[in-house]
Amino acid sequence: MLTDTENRLADTDGPETMIRKLRARLDKRDTKVSEYNSLYDGDRPLRYASPEFSEQTGGLFDDFSDNWCKTVPDTLRERLAVVDFEGEDGASDAAAMRAWKRTHADVEVGLAILDALVVARSHALVWNPNGESDITFIPAGQAIVDYVPGSRGLRRAGLRVWSDGSHEFATLFTRPLDGRPPMVYRRQRTVNGGEWSTRSVGVRTSEQVDMVNPMGEVPLVEIANRARLHGKPQSEIASVAPLQDGVNTIWAHLFTGADFAALPQRVVLGMDKPVRDIVDPETGDILDVEDVPLGQFSRERLLWLSKAGASIGQFSAADLGAYLKVIDQCVRHIAAQTRTPPQYLLGEMANIAADALESAESGLVAKAMDKQLHFGADLREIMRLEALAAGDPARAASLSMGRTVWRDAQFRSVAQYADALTKYKAIGVPDEALWRMIPGVRPEQVEEWSRLRDEQAAAAAQAAASAFSSFGPKGDAAQDEEDDQGEAA
Repeated sequence: MLTDTENRLADTDGPETMIRKLRARLDKRDTKVSEYNSLYDGDRPLRYASPEFSEQTGGLFDDFSDNWCKTVPDTLRERLAVVDFEGEDGASDAAAMRAWKRTHADVEVGLAILDALVVARSHALVWNPNGESDITFIPAGQAIVDYVPGSRGLRRAGLRVWSDGSHEFATLFTRPLDGRPPMVYRRQRTVNGGEWSTRSVGVRTSEQVDMVNPMGEVPLVEIANRARLHGKPQSEIASVAPLQDGVNTIWAHLFTGADFAALPQRVVLGMDKPVRDIVDPETGDILDVEDVPLGQFSRERLLWLSKAGASIGQFSAADLGAYLKVIDQCVRHIAAQTRTPPQYLLGEMANIAADALESAESGLVAKAMDKQLHFGADLREIMRLEALAAGDPARAASLSMGRTVWRDAQFRSVAQYADALTKYKAIGVPDEALWRMIPGVRPEQVEEWSRLRDEQAAAAAQAAASAFSSFGPKGDAAQDEEDDQGEAA
């Protein structure tokens, strides 16, 4: 839902006005994008510390971070691996998978999904620059999609921006409307701002700057980390950040307490501060006295008490366990709120039964399956556009009704998979369907296994036929030969 009414697009807006409005929305998003990226990287200033504490410690803890904002999205992304794309008939789309690998989307999709988990969204651009479809994943700060008012999924316009250091470039994609064809507009401006103008940098004289979009629709897709029907996409670390700040602050207090009060502190009672004489080396006269450095006694583990009635007292060491208990509770709250298994955050995994481990991961698995549903719809739309860019509308229509196939979100042992597949086999599930259930098995491997199985079955049938023929009834030629031999005898 668009809440920025000032930068809402109108159908009568020209391309420069659309670019200006969409670029303004990107600028407003940039603050949160930068904040979440810094949290993921562990670059976060110390929060919740008093001015006195900051004054005493200076920049001692500037580079410190016990970073859980990286663990939470990484743990979820590991459960989101794309295996295949299927058409409406449920069959694997081989052409889609070839394009997926040719454009390296099979590698970069993990980065795009991670960006969506961290900063709430990323984007993918599908185009046909040289007669061959191309898929490019774009970070959140370099693209934006506008939707038709009253619609949550119908793209109205899309903008991609980038810079070469001296100029900022923008490519605007618009939908067809009221007889106006879908268009592509390319503009530029200097980095320090100014008005958008027709692009001339890096463009050949014979090259079109504004053109009709041959794909017929906006080819920019938003990969959004959806949370609710109403509202904007959300970052997975938005709820982690306050607890992360608390953990960092408690660690800073713990380290400071360890530096000043972790060891027992001893005090001398009933005795003047130790001093020593300052002697003139030439005359031997005592000129003055000076304090004895107390650090000397600490290093030498030795102290003379020369005054009658002097004694030694001791302050007990500070209990640092109280700090650790608070940190432990903060981490447990992070685990509960993000449904991250405790063993990922606390390292508590000794002697855990398989059923208990599966139960501990059930929340994460359910969360990953929910993400597969929403991200899968976005990826399916990307591959539909790829089919359009490749000039295959029939395949595009089939993919729009198909599905994205993901690897099993539940991590299981090989023995567990083998046992489950054996039971599926017993109730008549075909081999090809069973093979697709094995994690990491690619569609081409299933095809190869099917070919090898058929060849093996054909060879076995041929061998059985040859063996049967040696014991079966003889042919006429063999019978005539035996009759001739009998007559000759």
